[in-house]
Amino acid sequence: MAGAPDHAPLEEPIRGNVLGVGVDRLEHREAVELALAAMRQKMPWRISLLAVHGVMGGALHGQRRRLLNRFELNLTCGQPVRWALNLLDSADLRTRVYGPDFTLAISEAAAREGLKIFLYGSSQTVLDRLAEELSGRFPGLVIAGRRASTFRPISEAEQDEIAAEIAGSGASICLVGLGCPRQENFIDVMAPRSGVAMAGVGGSFEFIAGTKPSAPDWMKRSGLEWVFRLQSEPRRLWRRFLFLNPLYLAFLAAQRAGLWRPTATGRRGDPPGDEVVPG
Repeated sequence: MAGAPDHAPLEEPIRGNVLGVGVDRLEHREAVELALAAMRQKMPWRISLLAVHGVMGGALHGQRRRLLNRFELNLTCGQPVRWALNLLDSADLRTRVYGPDFTLAISEAAAREGLKIFLYGSSQTVLDRLAEELSGRFPGLVIAGRRASTFRPISEAEQDEIAAEIAGSGASICLVGLGCPRQENFIDVMAPRSGVAMAGVGGSFEFIAGTKPSAPDWMKRSGLEWVFRLQSEPRRLWRRFLFLNPLYLAFLAAQRAGLWRPTATGRRGDPPGDEVVPG
């Protein structure tokens, strides 16, 4: 990719097909290790942590599917996505790559290895609390920069400014908390432009900062985290969960039965598209 230094190529993980979206067959530990390898080599990888909402965006919209499939890593953030990969592709994954756990693991590894991170998205209040929490948990962690969301599309000039700020910070990864699908649009363009790996971690900023409640562990393990989130934010999330979740199950059943054979259009490593870039 443009802006990346010479480096030894990293082995690409095996990718399964979930409703036409390529999802990598990686356990939590494997995903963190591969992301960390990309950070060490300053590779501007685009990383998405997919829940049902993200996969369904790709299943329903061809342009969205091509965007996701050109990411270097698509990980199983949601339990139902992990279960689908096991069901459709015999992946036998025992752990998902949950956004908050991934964020903490990357921060811990960065502190240990002297790598810097950049935080992008959410509000300034959340970013300040998040930075305080991460620094308290992982002494020595260098947060090279933090920038709150503009909550609107950003111009070409602003894209150049943000890319220069992230690149100039010396960060090895930018953790992006804009929520799906905004963060994937941002990452698709801004990772190669800045030359820095970027990972979309959704609501992880708020959960770790303590500004939003997190579901109990038993609900997370059983794939019922969506119920907790729906109860917490019914007005914002009811359409997403009550419409997309049943449709997701119907699509999975059709793919499993061979009644539908979705094509995973787009290839890993393809250049960015022309989608609107949110800030």
